Amino acid sequence: MTDLAALADLLVAEARRAGADAADAVALSSAETGVAVRGGALEEAERSESVDFGLRAFVGRRQACVSASDPRPETLRILAERAVAMAREAPEDPWCGLPDAAELGASVDPATLEMADPAEPPCPATLQAQALEAEAAALAVAGVSQVESASAGWSRGAMALAASNGFRGGYARTSFSVSVSAIAGTGLGMESDYDYAARRFVADLPDPAEIGRRAGERAAARLGPRKPPTGPVPVIFDRRVAPSLIGHLLAAANGASVARGSSWLLGRMGAAVLPDWADLVEDPLIPRGPASRPFDGEGFACRRAPIVEGGRLARWLLDTASARRLGLSSTANARRGTSAPPSPGASNVRLTPGAQSRDALIAGVSRGLLVTSLIGSSVNPTTGAYSRGASGFWIENGALAYPVTEATIAGSLPDFLPRIVAADDPDPHVSTSAPTLLVDGLVVAGG
Repeated sequence: MTDLAALADLLVAEARRAGADAADAVALSSAETGVAVRGGALEEAERSESVDFGLRAFVGRRQACVSASDPRPETLRILAERAVAMAREAPEDPWCGLPDAAELGASVDPATLEMADPAEPPCPATLQAQALEAEAAALAVAGVSQVESASAGWSRGAMALAASNGFRGGYARTSFSVSVSAIAGTGLGMESDYDYAARRFVADLPDPAEIGRRAGERAAARLGPRKPPTGPVPVIFDRRVAPSLIGHLLAAANGASVARGSSWLLGRMGAAVLPDWADLVEDPLIPRGPASRPFDGEGFACRRAPIVEGGRLARWLLDTASARRLGLSSTANARRGTSAPPSPGASNVRLTPGAQSRDALIAGVSRGLLVTSLIGSSVNPTTGAYSRGASGFWIENGALAYPVTEATIAGSLPDFLPRIVAADDPDPHVSTSAPTLLVDGLVVAGG
């Protein structure tokens, strides 16, 4: 087993020996096992393991990134020499460079975040049994004609980060998952839908039969779809798709976009971007959270902090480079891969839920659209103009009337996000968690 911490340290040392003024390195390992079944029989079984690493070298205000997967010492030496040579030829970037070590802060013990299940990895037979159970439950739903795929998987990933400013850190994560894609109907009348669950600890994973049943019920409910009427109506975004709206807000709050001047939130710091009841909080320290981490991709200690508070934009998502461009400080939002410099990104994000149920939200709409699936995307990052393909259910007199397909919904994010109404049903097991959301007055286009 590769010692990731030692590998990252050695990469930094080799870069300094090759003439780098500063350097940082990330080393990653992954192990995955997956099983897929179809028709009650094993269709696919996979097992993979990998080690990848990346080095970033600085020469003055110039930087270069290189990556590889061969950890032999001679490879590391050649890689470091190449990175330094590339950095010497790179254009100057006044914003690049490692953060000051004194700014990083003390990160929490990764063990307190419970990101890695200490249990033994499941054997392929166990995963196959889970997938078969999920498939059988989907097929037992009236109207379901076949299961396109049913799978179960396990993975374990680990990372180590080292930098010449003295930072050293690392952590591991596990994931257990079950997914089902079911098909209802036959011939030209077939419709499909899915359900999926992933958890850090196997004990938290829902019953595979429950996942399969939900997938089957969702597929069967889509049979006989129609195109919706055209016009401005209330649109309800189911909690499966509501996080995408918050995702557009997070993309606009990304410091790199703001620094480039390509964000519709530009100049709106402190302005109302959500209703006054809404807090949008990033919490990287949720135990067993889907995107929890003790430190960011540059070593800054992660902390819980609002992005939107009382409906008003409270901060940008910043790494060191975007923070320097804006004359601010990093918000510990750097994300890092092996082949490119860090860039801003969010971890666990939570929107304040409302007080009423999803059913109550639907009951309050006399005529409108419940969106359960979004297709494609046309969102202008500079203006916030929004247009997406959608499917779901038409609402008449506070009840679901019939399934809908081939709809287009359109509006303006800066206009409608401050008017959203929330239900009380956020899914805590996704990285961007938002409850079912009602938006009044979007334009729906159908046949």
